[in-house]
Amino acid sequence: MDDLPPDPFSDSEPDGDPGDSPLSGMPLFGDLAKLFAQQGPVGWDAARQLALSIAADGGDEGNIDPLERIHLEQLVRIAELHVGNATGLPTSFGGTGVSIMPVTRGQWAATTLDAWRPLFERLASSLTPPASPTAPDASDPLGFMAPLMAMMGPMMLGMTAGSMIGHLSRRSFGQYDLPVPRTPSDELIVIPKNLETFATEWSIPIDDLRLWVCAQEITMHSVFRIPHVRATVNSFLSAYAAGFEPDSNALEDRLSSLEFDISDPSAMTGMQSMFGDPEVLLGAIQSQAQRDMLPKFEALIAAIVGYVDHIVDMVGSSLLSNTTMISEAVRRRRVEADDSDRFVERLFGLELTQATFDRGAAFVYGIVEREGNDGLIRLWESERTLPTPAEIQAPGLWLARIELPDDV
Repeated sequence: MDDLPPDPFSDSEPDGDPGDSPLSGMPLFGDLAKLFAQQGPVGWDAARQLALSIAADGGDEGNIDPLERIHLEQLVRIAELHVGNATGLPTSFGGTGVSIMPVTRGQWAATTLDAWRPLFERLASSLTPPASPTAPDASDPLGFMAPLMAMMGPMMLGMTAGSMIGHLSRRSFGQYDLPVPRTPSDELIVIPKNLETFATEWSIPIDDLRLWVCAQEITMHSVFRIPHVRATVNSFLSAYAAGFEPDSNALEDRLSSLEFDISDPSAMTGMQSMFGDPEVLLGAIQSQAQRDMLPKFEALIAAIVGYVDHIVDMVGSSLLSNTTMISEAVRRRRVEADDSDRFVERLFGLELTQATFDRGAAFVYGIVEREGNDGLIRLWESERTLPTPAEIQAPGLWLARIELPDDV
């Protein structure tokens, strides 16, 4: 314990006189340090409160209409049967089928925070710089900000996570709008309010949209039920979240650009804006290791989303007369993501641009054109049959490779 760095929030420096610290005589900071330390690497209390506030738009969402669950229970059985027939894959972990639970935006946000908590904590560990062994320079008017920001880091990351997920809850249809596996469970969730809003905006019959979303959620669930697919995606997500390299100068550079005067309202507004900007957390901290893993990760994600889109179109065309209109509306919406969507995609290495979906669609089309729909099932046979970046661009290469013996 003797080699720990000095506590910048104590009332005195160990090798100096009391009052040498720029924060001496300010017990508020010591109290804040204790409060933030109790939160762990991410300020989860702040994250949850902010996410719920944004999800509910500061009001009371009320309860889900019981009729909503009845509607979904009727449709999920139809969607599950057709998805199973189209994919040839089991649709559930337990073998007894899936259920879909209607939830409020706030419930979706709380559930998603819990599901993505390991990823945010991996991110927090990569963004935590090593402790400085020296005390801040008391002559530097901004010197006190370094330990202050180190102290506030978990709270800032928590608030960023809460803000992102709160905003996502106001757009998402279900739990797989982003292709991120969750804790194995055969109960899926959808947000009826978002379905109703979208159906109204696009003049889509609400039951048609419900059925389409059920098919999409169940298809993605079927893919993530496959152990090696689930494990591979989780491994990429975890490695990417843990791979950031903190830039110790980025925050200082941003602070130096401000005319810091605590009595100047414009300066305080600038600081608030800076801390609320997600780019402050990212900055120039993507590592070479992350850049190296992205091509393989992007190829796998393109294959997954291309496959899911293809299956949903197959199922929709057999059940709905307007499946093309619904597909086009939903797919236009997902590439018109707002900043919250894009930021969480960058944090997890999941930048789902139109190019990603186009690559996935072309790859799947190339397989079907050569081998029919039966060729698609081979995508998920084993980890060896997952496509490489080159094969996503040329599905004929993938088909040729998977025909080779395993030991070649």
